[in-house]
Amino acid sequence: MRRLIFEPEHEQFRDSARRFFQEEVAPHGERWREQGFVDREIYRKAGAQGLLLTWAEEQYGGLALDDFRFEQIIIEENVAHGEIGFYINLHSALVAPYIAGLGTDEQKARWLPGCVSGENILAIAMTEPGAGSDLAGMRARAEDRGDHWLLNGSKTYISNGQIADLIIVAARSDPNSKHGLGLFVVEEGMPGFERGQRLKKMGLAAQDTSELFFNDVKVPKANVLGEPAQGFRYLSRFLAGERLVAAIGSMASAQIAFDITLDFVKERRAFGKPIGAFQNSRFVLAGLRAELDAAQTFIDQCTLLLNAEQLAADDAAAAKLISSELEGRVVDACVQLHGGAGYMEEYRISRLYSDARISRIFAGTSEIMKEIIGRGLGLDERRMQ
Repeated sequence: MRRLIFEPEHEQFRDSARRFFQEEVAPHGERWREQGFVDREIYRKAGAQGLLLTWAEEQYGGLALDDFRFEQIIIEENVAHGEIGFYINLHSALVAPYIAGLGTDEQKARWLPGCVSGENILAIAMTEPGAGSDLAGMRARAEDRGDHWLLNGSKTYISNGQIADLIIVAARSDPNSKHGLGLFVVEEGMPGFERGQRLKKMGLAAQDTSELFFNDVKVPKANVLGEPAQGFRYLSRFLAGERLVAAIGSMASAQIAFDITLDFVKERRAFGKPIGAFQNSRFVLAGLRAELDAAQTFIDQCTLLLNAEQLAADDAAAAKLISSELEGRVVDACVQLHGGAGYMEEYRISRLYSDARISRIFAGTSEIMKEIIGRGLGLDERRMQ
Protein backbone atom coordinates (compact mmCIF):
# COMPACT_ATOMS: atom_id res chain seq x y z
CA MET A 1 0.00 0.00 0.00
CA ARG A 2 1.23 3.47 -0.85
CA ARG A 3 2.22 5.41 2.26
CA LEU A 4 0.81 8.94 2.41
CA ILE A 5 2.78 10.57 5.23
CA PHE A 6 5.87 11.50 3.23
CA GLU A 7 6.39 14.67 1.19
CA PRO A 8 8.78 15.06 -1.80
CA GLU A 9 11.54 16.33 0.50
CA HIS A 10 11.27 13.16 2.55
CA GLU A 11 11.64 11.00 -0.54
CA GLN A 12 14.70 12.97 -1.64
CA PHE A 13 16.17 12.48 1.81
CA ARG A 14 15.37 8.76 1.61
CA ASP A 15 17.25 8.42 -1.68
CA SER A 16 20.31 10.08 -0.16
CA ALA A 17 20.14 7.97 3.01
CA ARG A 18 19.71 4.79 0.98
CA ARG A 19 22.86 5.50 -1.03
CA PHE A 20 24.81 6.08 2.17
CA PHE A 21 23.73 2.79 3.71
CA GLN A 22 24.31 0.86 0.50
CA GLU A 23 27.77 2.32 -0.07
CA GLU A 24 29.17 2.97 3.41
CA VAL A 25 27.44 0.46 5.68
CA ALA A 26 26.35 -2.69 3.82
CA PRO A 27 29.85 -3.59 2.50
CA HIS A 28 31.14 -3.85 6.10
CA GLY A 29 28.21 -5.76 7.60
CA GLU A 30 29.75 -9.23 7.50
CA ARG A 31 33.02 -8.04 9.04
CA TRP A 32 31.18 -6.14 11.76
CA ARG A 33 29.12 -9.20 12.60
CA GLU A 34 32.29 -11.25 12.93
CA GLN A 35 34.04 -8.72 15.17
CA GLY A 36 30.92 -8.06 17.24
CA PHE A 37 30.75 -4.28 16.87
CA VAL A 38 30.72 -1.61 14.20
CA ASP A 39 33.70 0.61 13.46
CA ARG A 40 33.61 3.96 15.23
CA GLU A 41 34.36 5.57 11.87
CA ILE A 42 30.87 4.81 10.59
CA TYR A 43 29.37 7.21 13.14
CA ARG A 44 31.69 9.97 11.93
CA LYS A 45 30.75 9.22 8.32
CA ALA A 46 27.05 9.29 9.19
CA GLY A 47 27.58 12.58 10.99
CA ALA A 48 29.32 14.10 7.98
CA GLN A 49 26.36 12.99 5.85
CA GLY A 50 23.89 14.73 8.20
CA LEU A 51 22.31 11.46 9.37
CA LEU A 52 22.90 11.88 13.11
CA LEU A 53 20.46 13.91 15.23
CA THR A 54 18.74 15.39 12.19
CA TRP A 55 16.51 17.32 14.62
CA ALA A 56 19.36 19.08 16.42
CA GLU A 57 19.56 22.85 16.12
CA GLU A 58 22.04 24.39 13.73
CA GLN A 59 24.06 25.90 16.58
CA TYR A 60 25.02 22.34 17.52
CA GLY A 61 25.79 21.33 13.95
CA GLY A 62 22.42 19.71 13.22
CA LEU A 63 20.04 20.16 10.32
CA ALA A 64 17.21 21.48 12.53
CA LEU A 65 14.75 19.05 10.91
CA ASP A 66 12.19 18.96 13.69
CA ASP A 67 10.23 16.22 11.98
CA PHE A 68 10.48 12.63 13.19
CA ARG A 69 9.73 11.34 9.70
CA PHE A 70 13.38 11.95 8.82
CA GLU A 71 14.51 9.73 11.69
CA GLN A 72 11.94 7.14 10.62
CA ILE A 73 13.43 7.11 7.13
CA ILE A 74 16.95 6.61 8.50
CA ILE A 75 15.83 3.65 10.59
CA GLU A 76 13.97 2.06 7.68
CA GLU A 77 16.82 2.51 5.21
CA ASN A 78 19.45 1.19 7.60
CA VAL A 79 17.41 -1.98 8.18
CA ALA A 80 16.69 -2.46 4.48
CA HIS A 81 20.04 -1.51 2.96
CA GLY A 82 22.59 -1.14 5.76
CA GLU A 83 23.27 -3.22 8.86
CA ILE A 84 20.73 -3.53 11.65
CA GLY A 85 23.56 -3.82 14.18
CA PHE A 86 24.60 -0.24 13.41
CA TYR A 87 22.56 1.33 16.21
CA ILE A 88 22.19 4.77 14.69
CA ASN A 89 18.60 4.68 15.97
CA LEU A 90 19.73 4.33 19.59
CA HIS A 91 22.22 7.16 19.24
CA SER A 92 20.00 9.70 17.49
CA ALA A 93 16.43 8.85 18.40
CA LEU A 94 16.65 7.29 21.87
CA VAL A 95 19.56 8.72 23.86
CA ALA A 96 20.32 12.14 22.40
CA PRO A 97 16.75 13.41 23.04
CA TYR A 98 17.41 13.07 26.80
CA ILE A 99 20.29 15.54 26.47
CA ALA A 100 18.29 17.89 24.24
CA GLY A 101 15.14 17.70 26.36
CA LEU A 102 16.64 17.74 29.85
CA GLY A 103 20.07 19.28 29.43
CA THR A 104 21.04 22.81 30.37
CA ASP A 105 22.39 25.16 27.72
CA GLU A 106 25.90 24.37 28.96
CA GLN A 107 25.34 20.61 28.76
CA LYS A 108 23.88 20.80 25.27
CA ALA A 109 26.75 22.97 24.07
CA ARG A 110 29.22 20.55 25.64
CA TRP A 111 27.80 17.29 24.32
CA LEU A 112 25.49 17.74 21.34
CA PRO A 113 28.04 18.92 18.73
CA GLY A 114 30.07 15.73 19.23
CA CYS A 115 26.91 13.64 19.04
CA VAL A 116 25.93 15.31 15.75
CA SER A 117 29.40 14.80 14.26
CA GLY A 118 29.72 11.21 15.46
CA GLU A 119 32.71 11.92 17.68
CA ASN A 120 30.65 11.10 20.77
CA ILE A 121 28.78 7.78 20.62
CA LEU A 122 25.83 7.45 23.00
CA ALA A 123 24.32 4.75 25.19
CA ILE A 124 21.77 4.59 27.99
CA ALA A 125 22.01 2.26 30.97
CA MET A 126 18.78 1.28 32.69
CA THR A 127 18.61 -2.52 32.82
CA GLU A 128 20.25 -4.33 35.74
CA PRO A 129 20.85 -8.04 36.42
CA GLY A 130 17.86 -8.06 38.78
CA ALA A 131 15.72 -5.33 37.24
CA GLY A 132 14.64 -5.17 33.61
CA SER A 133 11.28 -3.62 32.83
CA ASP A 134 10.78 -2.88 36.57
CA LEU A 135 12.51 0.49 36.87
CA ALA A 136 11.33 0.81 40.46
CA GLY A 137 13.46 -2.24 41.33
CA MET A 138 16.69 -0.50 40.32
CA ARG A 139 19.63 -1.06 42.70
CA ALA A 140 22.36 1.17 41.25
CA ARG A 141 22.67 4.13 43.60
CA ALA A 142 24.04 7.63 43.56
CA GLU A 143 24.91 9.49 46.78
CA ASP A 144 25.09 13.26 46.99
CA ARG A 145 28.59 14.18 48.18
CA GLY A 146 28.28 17.93 47.93
CA ASP A 147 30.19 18.85 44.80
CA HIS A 148 29.56 15.50 43.07
CA TRP A 149 27.47 12.34 43.08
CA LEU A 150 29.12 9.02 43.99
CA LEU A 151 27.78 6.34 41.66
CA ASN A 152 27.87 2.62 42.43
CA GLY A 153 26.22 -0.37 40.79
CA SER A 154 26.13 -2.39 37.61
CA LYS A 155 24.10 -2.49 34.42
CA THR A 156 23.65 -5.23 31.86
CA TYR A 157 22.48 -5.74 28.27
CA ILE A 158 23.62 -2.22 27.42
CA SER A 159 23.59 -1.51 23.67
CA ASN A 160 26.67 0.40 22.44
CA GLY A 161 28.20 -0.53 25.80
CA GLN A 162 31.65 -1.19 24.35
CA ILE A 163 31.98 1.82 22.06
CA ALA A 164 29.96 4.56 23.80
CA ASP A 165 31.71 7.74 24.94
CA LEU A 166 28.75 9.16 26.87
CA ILE A 167 26.41 6.92 28.85
CA ILE A 168 23.26 8.13 30.58
CA VAL A 169 23.02 6.01 33.73
CA ALA A 170 19.82 5.70 35.73
CA ALA A 171 20.47 5.24 39.44
CA ARG A 172 18.61 5.53 42.72
CA SER A 173 19.22 9.00 44.14
CA ASP A 174 16.62 8.88 46.92
CA PRO A 175 16.81 5.65 48.97
CA ASN A 176 13.47 6.42 50.61
CA SER A 177 11.47 6.54 47.37
CA LYS A 178 11.06 3.72 44.87
CA HIS A 179 10.65 6.35 42.15
CA GLY A 180 13.54 8.50 43.37
CA LEU A 181 15.90 8.04 40.42
CA GLY A 182 18.41 10.32 38.76
CA LEU A 183 20.02 10.41 35.32
CA PHE A 184 23.80 10.77 35.40
CA VAL A 185 26.04 11.20 32.35
CA VAL A 186 29.14 9.05 32.73
CA GLU A 187 31.96 9.86 30.35
CA GLU A 188 34.66 7.59 28.97
CA GLY A 189 37.71 7.66 31.23
CA MET A 190 35.99 8.52 34.49
CA PRO A 191 37.80 6.64 37.33
CA GLY A 192 35.77 3.70 38.61
CA PHE A 193 33.85 3.18 35.36
CA GLU A 194 34.59 -0.19 33.79
CA ARG A 195 33.16 -2.13 30.88
CA GLY A 196 32.62 -5.86 31.09
CA GLN A 197 33.15 -8.23 28.22
CA ARG A 198 31.02 -7.97 25.12
CA LEU A 199 28.05 -10.27 25.60
CA LYS A 200 27.34 -12.92 22.98
CA LYS A 201 23.77 -12.90 21.73
CA MET A 202 21.35 -14.93 19.64
CA GLY A 203 21.16 -12.19 17.01
CA LEU A 204 22.22 -8.61 16.25
CA ALA A 205 25.81 -9.81 15.99
CA ALA A 206 27.22 -6.46 14.84
CA GLN A 207 25.64 -4.54 17.73
CA ASP A 208 27.82 -4.60 20.83
CA THR A 209 26.06 -5.35 24.11
CA SER A 210 27.88 -5.17 27.43
CA GLU A 211 27.82 -5.18 31.18
CA LEU A 212 28.90 -1.92 32.79
CA PHE A 213 30.31 -1.45 36.28
CA PHE A 214 30.42 1.71 38.41
CA ASN A 215 32.64 1.63 41.47
CA ASP A 216 32.72 4.93 43.37
CA VAL A 217 32.47 6.92 40.15
CA LYS A 218 32.55 10.63 40.93
CA VAL A 219 29.95 12.20 38.66
CA PRO A 220 30.14 16.02 38.65
CA LYS A 221 26.95 17.89 39.45
CA ALA A 222 27.31 19.36 35.95
CA ASN A 223 26.68 15.85 34.56
CA VAL A 224 23.22 15.40 36.07
CA LEU A 225 20.33 15.67 33.62
CA GLY A 226 17.37 17.55 35.04
CA GLU A 227 16.38 17.20 38.68
CA PRO A 228 18.33 14.39 40.40
CA ALA A 229 15.23 12.75 41.89
CA GLN A 230 12.93 13.00 38.86
CA GLY A 231 14.56 10.35 36.68
CA PHE A 232 11.62 7.96 36.86
CA ARG A 233 9.34 10.62 35.47
CA TYR A 234 11.87 11.49 32.77
CA LEU A 235 12.28 7.86 31.73
CA SER A 236 8.51 7.44 31.49
CA ARG A 237 8.29 10.62 29.41
CA PHE A 238 10.80 9.44 26.81
CA LEU A 239 9.71 5.80 26.67
CA ALA A 240 6.87 6.51 24.22
CA GLY A 241 9.39 7.71 21.64
CA GLU A 242 11.66 4.75 22.36
CA ARG A 243 8.84 2.32 21.74
CA LEU A 244 7.92 3.99 18.47
CA VAL A 245 11.55 3.69 17.37
CA ALA A 246 11.41 -0.03 18.18
CA ALA A 247 8.13 -0.35 16.27
CA ILE A 248 9.58 1.33 13.18
CA GLY A 249 12.55 -1.04 13.24
CA SER A 250 10.31 -4.09 13.60
CA MET A 251 8.16 -3.01 10.68
CA ALA A 252 11.21 -2.38 8.50
CA SER A 253 12.62 -5.82 9.31
CA ALA A 254 9.28 -7.51 8.67
CA GLN A 255 8.93 -5.71 5.35
CA ILE A 256 12.39 -6.66 4.09
CA ALA A 257 11.80 -10.28 5.18
CA PHE A 258 8.59 -10.27 3.15
CA ASP A 259 10.27 -8.70 0.11
CA ILE A 260 13.18 -11.14 -0.10
CA THR A 261 10.83 -14.07 0.44
CA LEU A 262 8.50 -12.91 -2.32
CA ASP A 263 11.49 -12.82 -4.68
CA PHE A 264 12.61 -16.24 -3.45
CA VAL A 265 9.29 -18.01 -4.05
CA LYS A 266 9.11 -16.57 -7.56
CA GLU A 267 12.51 -18.01 -8.45
CA ARG A 268 12.83 -21.26 -6.46
CA ARG A 269 11.08 -24.18 -8.12
CA ALA A 270 9.63 -27.43 -6.79
CA PHE A 271 7.68 -30.14 -8.61
CA GLY A 272 8.24 -28.34 -11.86
CA LYS A 273 6.89 -24.90 -10.94
CA PRO A 274 7.80 -21.88 -8.78
CA ILE A 275 7.08 -22.28 -5.08
CA GLY A 276 4.99 -19.14 -5.27
CA ALA A 277 2.59 -20.88 -7.64
CA PHE A 278 1.37 -23.17 -4.86
CA GLN A 279 -1.77 -22.05 -3.10
CA ASN A 280 -0.20 -22.28 0.35
CA SER A 281 2.57 -19.87 -0.60
CA ARG A 282 0.09 -17.42 -2.10
CA PHE A 283 -2.20 -17.56 0.91
CA VAL A 284 0.59 -17.15 3.46
CA LEU A 285 2.10 -14.17 1.68
CA ALA A 286 -1.29 -12.62 0.96
CA GLY A 287 -2.20 -12.74 4.63
CA LEU A 288 1.13 -11.24 5.66
CA ARG A 289 0.81 -8.49 3.06
CA ALA A 290 -2.53 -7.43 4.51
CA GLU A 291 -1.19 -7.43 8.06
CA LEU A 292 1.92 -5.47 7.09
CA ASP A 293 -0.11 -2.76 5.38
CA ALA A 294 -2.48 -2.42 8.33
CA ALA A 295 0.33 -2.27 10.91
CA GLN A 296 2.43 0.15 8.83
CA THR A 297 -0.50 2.54 8.58
CA PHE A 298 -0.86 2.52 12.36
CA ILE A 299 2.90 3.10 12.89
CA ASP A 300 2.88 5.99 10.42
CA GLN A 301 -0.02 7.57 12.26
CA CYS A 302 1.96 7.29 15.50
CA THR A 303 4.84 9.13 13.83
CA LEU A 304 2.50 11.99 13.00
CA LEU A 305 1.21 11.99 16.57
CA LEU A 306 4.77 12.16 17.89
CA ASN A 307 5.45 15.11 15.61
CA ALA A 308 2.40 16.81 17.09
CA GLU A 309 3.56 15.90 20.64
CA GLN A 310 0.36 13.89 21.06
CA LEU A 311 1.67 10.30 21.13
CA ALA A 312 0.15 8.70 24.22
CA ALA A 313 1.94 5.99 26.19
CA ASP A 314 -0.71 3.38 25.44
CA ASP A 315 -0.65 4.14 21.71
CA ALA A 316 3.15 3.80 21.67
CA ALA A 317 2.82 0.53 23.57
CA ALA A 318 0.28 -0.70 21.02
CA ALA A 319 2.62 0.24 18.17
CA LYS A 320 5.48 -1.64 19.76
CA LEU A 321 3.28 -4.66 20.58
CA ILE A 322 1.68 -5.17 17.18
CA SER A 323 4.84 -4.49 15.18
CA SER A 324 7.15 -6.75 17.18
CA GLU A 325 4.63 -9.58 17.29
CA LEU A 326 4.01 -9.22 13.55
CA GLU A 327 7.75 -9.20 12.87
CA GLY A 328 8.02 -12.50 14.69
CA ARG A 329 5.23 -14.08 12.65
CA VAL A 330 6.56 -12.74 9.36
CA VAL A 331 10.14 -13.92 9.76
CA ASP A 332 8.99 -17.34 10.96
CA ALA A 333 6.66 -17.80 7.99
CA CYS A 334 9.37 -16.56 5.61
CA VAL A 335 11.94 -19.01 6.94
CA GLN A 336 9.39 -21.78 6.36
CA LEU A 337 8.85 -20.66 2.78
CA HIS A 338 12.61 -20.72 2.22
CA GLY A 339 12.72 -24.35 3.29
CA GLY A 340 16.15 -25.66 4.24
CA ALA A 341 17.78 -22.57 2.77
CA GLY A 342 16.07 -20.47 5.44
CA TYR A 343 18.15 -22.20 8.10
CA MET A 344 21.43 -21.32 6.42
CA GLU A 345 23.19 -18.18 7.63
CA GLU A 346 24.26 -17.31 4.10
CA TYR A 347 20.61 -16.47 3.42
CA ARG A 348 19.57 -13.15 4.89
CA ILE A 349 16.26 -14.51 6.12
CA SER A 350 18.15 -16.63 8.65
CA ARG A 351 19.75 -13.54 10.20
CA LEU A 352 16.47 -11.64 10.14
CA TYR A 353 14.89 -14.51 12.06
CA SER A 354 17.50 -14.54 14.84
CA ASP A 355 17.67 -10.74 14.99
CA ALA A 356 13.90 -10.46 15.40
CA ARG A 357 13.55 -12.42 18.63
CA ILE A 358 14.73 -9.58 20.84
CA SER A 359 12.07 -7.21 19.48
CA ARG A 360 9.41 -8.68 21.77
CA ILE A 361 11.68 -8.12 24.77
CA PHE A 362 13.63 -4.86 24.55
CA ALA A 363 12.03 -1.44 25.11
CA GLY A 364 9.49 -3.28 27.25
CA THR A 365 8.28 -6.85 26.74
CA SER A 366 5.04 -7.66 24.96
CA GLU A 367 3.56 -8.51 28.34
CA ILE A 368 4.47 -5.06 29.70
CA MET A 369 2.98 -3.45 26.59
CA LYS A 370 -0.29 -5.24 27.26
CA GLU A 371 -0.25 -4.00 30.85
CA ILE A 372 0.19 -0.40 29.67
CA ILE A 373 -2.59 -0.73 27.11
CA GLY A 374 -4.87 -2.36 29.66
CA ARG A 375 -4.28 0.39 32.19
CA GLY A 376 -5.10 2.89 29.46
CA LEU A 377 -8.48 1.21 29.25
CA GLY A 378 -9.02 1.86 32.95
CA LEU A 379 -8.24 -1.74 33.89
CA ASP A 380 -5.77 -0.92 36.66
CA GLU A 381 -6.08 -3.05 39.79
CA ARG A 382 -4.54 -0.27 41.87
CA ARG A 383 -7.55 1.92 41.08
CA MET A 384 -10.28 -0.73 40.87
CA GLN A 385 -10.22 -1.91 44.45
